[in-house]
Amino acid sequence: MAHYKGAASEAGRAMQLMKKREKALQEIELRKKRIEEDLKIDNIENKFATHYDAVEQQLKSSTIGLVTLDEMKAKQEHIVREREKKLAQKKAEKEKERQKEIEAKQAQKNKQKR
Repeated sequence: MAHYKGAASEAGRAMQLMKKREKALQEIELRKKRIEEDLKIDNIENKFATHYDAVEQQLKSSTIGLVTLDEMKAKQEHIVREREKKLAQKKAEKEKERQKEIEAKQAQKNKQKR
């Protein structure tokens, strides 16, 4: 913290302004953290909730016209299952890629040791 060189009354005012700035910076950091936490997808229900619109849109496009309730439910279940399969495949592919990266790093470490 810099020292103020001037009148004593002005020094007090400068200290108050510095404290006010520090407090404002802390508030900004707190807001940033809150926003980051709000944007994170923390559990599986929220993860599927974000894809609800895509599932709903696909359901609407596949059930044009009058359909029975049973047909509608069957199509909805089918679409949701397909969506879950796609998500599981993507997750498996990511896991496979991550595993390959780990193996490549291990091989590189072994090469460096030799």
